Amino acid sequence: MVDASLIVFIGVLTTIVSVLTKLFGLPDQIRKNWLKKSTQGVSTILIVLLCLSYALWTLYGFLKQDWFLIIGHGMGILTTGIIIYQIISYRKKNSKL
Repeated sequence: MVDASLIVFIGVLTTIVSVLTKLFGLPDQIRKNWLKKSTQGVSTILIVLLCLSYALWTLYGFLKQDWFLIIGHGMGILTTGIIIYQIISYRKKNSKL
């Protein structure tokens, strides 16, 4: 049987790494898109699947009442949601030109 403190430690570590990924990786992409006013080169399918994955993991976290999952993946919904918004809005603007 696995020690409960090890499970908590792994949960905390996983949440920290997950949050850092969403604080540095995806916001960097958001910033680049915003500066270019374009999402050219961004994979729409990948971003939509990431958002769906984050949403499902967050829902699962709520159902299990697991704050590690809720926090770690909930932030992913926000960041990928912003990128999806950028994809839609920038592609609409660029198609009008």
